[in-house]
Amino acid sequence: MQVVLVELMNWYAVYTLPRAEKKAHAELVRKGINAYLPLLRSLKQWSDRKKWVEEPLFRSYVFVNIPDNLYFEVLNTPGVVRYVTFEGKAVPIPAVQIEAVRFFLSSEDLQPENMEQYIPGKSVEVIKGPLKGLYGELVQYAGRQKVKVEISTVGQSILVTIPLGHLKVV
Repeated sequence: MQVVLVELMNWYAVYTLPRAEKKAHAELVRKGINAYLPLLRSLKQWSDRKKWVEEPLFRSYVFVNIPDNLYFEVLNTPGVVRYVTFEGKAVPIPAVQIEAVRFFLSSEDLQPENMEQYIPGKSVEVIKGPLKGLYGELVQYAGRQKVKVEISTVGQSILVTIPLGHLKVV
């Protein structure tokens, strides 16, 4: 009988130095660490020109997917300050929340359907699609219904448009 050991990988959020997210991410990747830096593309205007730039969705945060033995390797990376912790321990982030961020950044806004039965402020569950199983709060934003998905361990929120047919009021 052969025993196979499987290393569990967890997602964690790490704080970076201010405006050092891209450098910290590049250094983590260079070390062979699975790191994720969600970037938003936005148009910036200066007095003489406009330019498309990619900015971090969450300022001063990079996400890493690591086994326990790489915990200190991440901390020894230039630009990384510390893990996001609760009661002194690094807080694992559920993979479904990382996937929700990836989906948010890769999808275009979808038009909601059947709006009259949904009231802003209601808690909802996603029952269809790639975000199935996530919970959020229905909010009104720019005249359209959206679901606010909160990444609770980071204390940040993102707005994702989801068809109301994919939601169930909780």
